[in-house]
Amino acid sequence: MIKNNAPLPPLPLEGSGEASTICALATAPGGAIAVIRVSGDKSFDAVSSICAVRCKEVAPNTVHYTHLKDGSEIVDECMVSIFRAPHSYTGEDAVEISCHGSQYIINKVLELLVQNGCRMAGPGEYTMRAYLNGKMDLSQAEAVADLIASTNKATHQLAMNQLRGGISSELSQLRDQLLKLTSLLELELDFSDHEDLEFADRSELHELAKNIDNRVTQLAESFQTGNALKNGIPVAIVGAPNVGKSTLLNALLGEERAIVSDIQGTTRDAIEDTMLLNGITFRFIDTAGIRHTDDQIENLGIERSKAAAQRARIILLMTEPGVPYPTLETRDDQTIIRIENKTASFQAKFGIGIDALKHQLVEAAPKTSESNVIITNARHYDALVRAHQAIQRVINGLQQQLSGDLLSEDLRQALDILSEITGGQITPNEVLGNIFKNFCVGK
Repeated sequence: MIKNNAPLPPLPLEGSGEASTICALATAPGGAIAVIRVSGDKSFDAVSSICAVRCKEVAPNTVHYTHLKDGSEIVDECMVSIFRAPHSYTGEDAVEISCHGSQYIINKVLELLVQNGCRMAGPGEYTMRAYLNGKMDLSQAEAVADLIASTNKATHQLAMNQLRGGISSELSQLRDQLLKLTSLLELELDFSDHEDLEFADRSELHELAKNIDNRVTQLAESFQTGNALKNGIPVAIVGAPNVGKSTLLNALLGEERAIVSDIQGTTRDAIEDTMLLNGITFRFIDTAGIRHTDDQIENLGIERSKAAAQRARIILLMTEPGVPYPTLETRDDQTIIRIENKTASFQAKFGIGIDALKHQLVEAAPKTSESNVIITNARHYDALVRAHQAIQRVINGLQQQLSGDLLSEDLRQALDILSEITGGQITPNEVLGNIFKNFCVGK
C-alpha cells in the first residue's frame, strides 16, 4: 500500500536537474471519483506506460477516455487530462487521472506510477512547485491552504481575495513608494557635493514615509479583524445573575447548550459555542453573572466573565426591568448591544426578539469585500510589524536630520521584510518547508 503522508523532500536547486516527478491523490478519500495528480518532466512517460494515451503526442488541455492497466490486467476505466508546461497548476508537464474512488484502485494506480518513475508528493508540494515556477507568489500559495480550510462565506472571500493577488497588489504599491523614497535619498547621497542641484525637501520625504507607514499600520491592524473572521467573532454575553444569559445562548444556538436555573451564581465558568449567521461564524461565550459576592469560587467566575468581555469583539450586555446594567471596561473597537430581557419586545425564553438580535450581530460584524484587503496570516502580520518598526526609524531619522546612508539602510530593510510576504526575495528552504508542511497532500 502506498502511504500518502511522506515528509516534504528537500527542495531541488534551480537548474540542478534534481526535480523529480511526483504523484498523489488530490481528492478526499471515500468519494465515487478520485483524481490523482502527476507533475514533473517524466509525468507523460509515467502515465503513458499504464494506459493507451500517448501523452506527448496528444494536444494539451484535452481529456481522453482510456483503461489503466497493470500489464495485461485492466485496473480501471478512467479519464486522463493533459497539461503541458508552463500551462498547468505547477507550471510543469502534468496529468490528472480521474478514476473510480475505490481505495484498491487508488493504491494500485499510485503503485504503478511509482514503479514507472514517480515518487509520492509531500504535503503542499504541488503548490510549492507552482510558487517556485512563478505561477503564484508566496502569499497566493498560502491562500490556497486557506481556501481549502475555509468554513464560511467570510473566510472563503478573504482567501479568494488573497489568491487573486489582493495582498500582492497592496505590497507592490508599498514597495514602489519605498523604492521612490530610497532613490530620492540615494540621489541626495550621491550628489551631495553638487551645490547647484536641488533635491527633494526633507519635509516631503517625511510626508512620504508617514503615508507609507500609515498603510503598513492599517494592514497590520487588520489582522485582529482577519483573525476574528477566521476563528469566529467572539461575542460575550454579560449581565447580572438570572437576567437570562444562559437562556439567550440556548435561544441563539437553538439547543439546550447551557444549564438554566433560578438559583443565582449557577454559571461558574464560561461556556462557548459557535453558530453561522449570513456566512459569518460567531463564537458565543456565556459568562458568570456579575455581582458582588463573598463566594470565592463565584468570584473566580466573575473575573473570567470580565476577561471574556475584554477579549470579545461584540458584547451582549443583558439586564431585565429593575436590574442595572453591569459596569464594564470596554475598548473603542468593541460593539456593545444592550438587551433588556423579559420585556414585551425581548424575551429570550420564548424567542421574542431573537431574529432582530441576529440581524444586529451580522450588522456589527466586520465587512469583507473583493477590494478589502484584510490580513489573516500570522506570518504576514509579523512581517508588517517589523516593516513598521523599520519605517518608524526612517521617520525618526528624517526628523533628526540623519544622513541618507543611515536612512537608506532602514529603507532597504523595510523592503526586504515586505518581500518576505510574497517571496519576492530568495526565501530559505526551511521557511518554505515550514509554510507548506501543513498543506494537504495532493495540493
